[in-house]
Amino acid sequence: MTAMPVLHYIYDPLCGWCYGAKPLIDQARDILPVVAHGGGMMTGAQRRPVSAQLRDYVMPHDVRIAQYTGQPFGEAYFEGLLRDTTAVFDSAPPTSAVLAAEQLAGRGLELLGRLQTAHYVEGRRIADDDVLMAIAVEMGLAADGFRAAYVAVSGEVTQAHFKASRQLLSRVGGQGFPTVVLEQSGQYQVIDLGPYLGKPQAFGDWLRQLDAVRGQDSSGSAPSCGLDGCQ
Repeated sequence: MTAMPVLHYIYDPLCGWCYGAKPLIDQARDILPVVAHGGGMMTGAQRRPVSAQLRDYVMPHDVRIAQYTGQPFGEAYFEGLLRDTTAVFDSAPPTSAVLAAEQLAGRGLELLGRLQTAHYVEGRRIADDDVLMAIAVEMGLAADGFRAAYVAVSGEVTQAHFKASRQLLSRVGGQGFPTVVLEQSGQYQVIDLGPYLGKPQAFGDWLRQLDAVRGQDSSGSAPSCGLDGCQ
């Protein structure tokens, strides 16, 4: 019996191209199991306070992502969050929240998608604990349970998760975020998302044809964020 295929999604919650790929991941979740692996793009020395320099750096990339994928970026993000010099971009807290939601209710990827919208459309500070708690509750997660799970996975557990995700990324030869890997019968194959960005239905149709997936050339160069920030 052939094992059920699994899609591994190596992401970062502050990666614009991951947000661009969100409709593809949503399609994939309707077809086969998807496992999320947070890569820790903006952690440690890569954490960044919002500044004019950061805004000037990320805005052209975000405009390109919007044009390339059709994903919406809100005025509250461009003219609100990206001008809020008290905000910090830190991948660790939102990744911890995704881990907590997965542990608590198997809803990690759902929370990730909600956090991406909160960041890029609503301009909310998804590195702030109180914002993460509020969004979890908005999603219907129990406040006390989520808070306990979030505290439990923060710190060392999240750092270990980042390390394991980076090891997987290296093992499959991925170059950045997002990297999507099909695991089937013990074999791992990186999937080139480039042709499907902005075309989620086509990606879903293609994923359903797993024989074709196995033979697909994955040597393309879909746009992505690097290990330490979006390029």
